[in-house]
Amino acid sequence: QVQLVESGGGLVQAGGSLRLSCAASGRTFSSYAMGWFRQASGKEREFVATIHWNGGTTYYADSMKGRFSISRDNAKNTVYLQMNSLKPEDTAVYTCAASTLSIATRTYEYMYWGQGTQVTVSS
Repeated sequence: QVQLVESGGGLVQAGGSLRLSCAASGRTFSSYAMGWFRQASGKEREFVATIHWNGGTTYYADSMKGRFSISRDNAKNTVYLQMNSLKPEDTAVYTCAASTLSIATRTYEYMYWGQGTQVTVSS
């Protein structure tokens, strides 16, 4: 069982940056692939980024490449999402998730989910 708690969301102006954190409970955090997803109001949840359990491989949704960066600190049981050059269309609830696969990009590949943190980007 893994429990995930996100933090770091908030209100930011377009062009600004935010760093989201996701703290995980459990002693096996380092064996899970971790991912970030987001869901804007009235839209379906979409993939943002994922990182291999050893931190060596990452994947991003095309619209986030070059602006977002996912990283993890297995000693702290924490995964991060650094978001730069934010746009109003990045406004959404951002949720982290854990997968028993080595890396995963699909919603159904994740079995543990956090509650999410709101990110609002003003124009």
